[in-house]
Amino acid sequence: MYYNPFPYPIYPTTPVNPIYWLNAPIYRAYPPVNISILESSVKKFHLLMTQGSLLLDRLGDKNFAYKIMTAAQQGNQEEVDQLIRSIGLQIPVTTNYTPTGVNFILSTQTSQNDPTNCCTLTINLKWGR
Repeated sequence: MYYNPFPYPIYPTTPVNPIYWLNAPIYRAYPPVNISILESSVKKFHLLMTQGSLLLDRLGDKNFAYKIMTAAQQGNQEEVDQLIRSIGLQIPVTTNYTPTGVNFILSTQTSQNDPTNCCTLTINLKWGR
């Protein structure tokens, strides 16, 4: 007698329908690779990283960090935005905060030549418990 190590019965495999192969989907060739959009995105993201580094350097200043946290704790979004603008970043920054943390969303600017926003850098920092 054959010993089945599995507690379930063994069924024979399903036979392959030869007509399926006649109706199999035809795969198309991919277009030639064009890296121009990727190159543009990489350059723009590099700018985001540079601007993000400037933002982090400024937040490392204790007096500036105190001002930002005080304004945020008071719910003064306008003051928070003005303090971020005072850094002099070349890109738009959206700031969202909670009692436990702050998010800075840096995004590339759109122009007439490039109307799409290719890249976003989000910096999430914890500042409370």
